[in-house]
Order: sequence, then structure tokens, then C-alpha cells
Amino acid sequence: MATNRRRVQASPDAVFAVLADGWAYAQWVVGAARIRAVDDGFPQPGTHVHHSIGVWPLLLSDTTAVESWDPPRQAVLTARAWPTGAARVVVRCEPVSGGTDVTIWEDAVAGPQRLVPKPLRTVALSLRNRESLRRLALLAEGRETD
Repeated sequence: MATNRRRVQASPDAVFAVLADGWAYAQWVVGAARIRAVDDGFPQPGTHVHHSIGVWPLLLSDTTAVESWDPPRQAVLTARAWPTGAARVVVRCEPVSGGTDVTIWEDAVAGPQRLVPKPLRTVALSLRNRESLRRLALLAEGRETD
């Protein structure tokens, strides 16, 4: 499982405010190109963000589902990108002096991406999630100052 951690200069509530905004998903998730819809009640468990990944004209439309939602501590998501597969993503926030330590764990749970050797899959996910955490931090820090 790929693991990334970043110190964010914002409260766990500010981080979860970004996570709870389904329309902001494409702003912080690397690879998400656009949001097509957000289910009513998002981010309650069982609700979805309907997104597209890729670059036009090669866009794949799929969803990310909320498995569990425990603000401001932890969110568990299932991100789908068929035909490549699906991944489980865990975002955990730990308050620290002056901010929050945010950790993202991610790994493939279904589809052909599980056939990629784990060391290669971990490196690719770690690189992507390093940038996703940077973007999440910028958004959360911006909300903290609003």
C-alpha cells in the first residue's frame, strides 16, 4: 500500500471541509479531470462523486464512493477508473501543534491494476499522492484563512 504524509498548516476541520466538497475533488486529486455530478448527501457513506479521469478526448467516466466518513479523523473511499480497476483510499488526519498531519494510504483493490507488481504500483501511487497531498494542503490552508 502506498503511503504519503504531509504536515498541513490548517486544522483537521479545514482538511475535512475540502474532502467534504465533492465539487473540489478534481482540484486536489491528480488525474481527475472534471466532476460530472455529486450525489445528494455527499460525503455520507454510500454516496459518490461522479468524475472523469484523463485528458480530453481520452476521458474515462467513473465514480468515487465514500465507504466510511469520520470527520475530522478519517475518510475511506473507493476510487474507480474502469477498465483499469478500483483503489481503496484512506485519508487520516492527526492534529499537531500548528496544523495537521495528513496521511493517504492507497492501493488497488480490483481490476487489471492489481496485476502491476506491488513495488511498481506503490511507486506510481506514491508519486501521484505526493502531488495530491500538496494540492489538498493548499486548498485546506486557503480555507483556514477564509
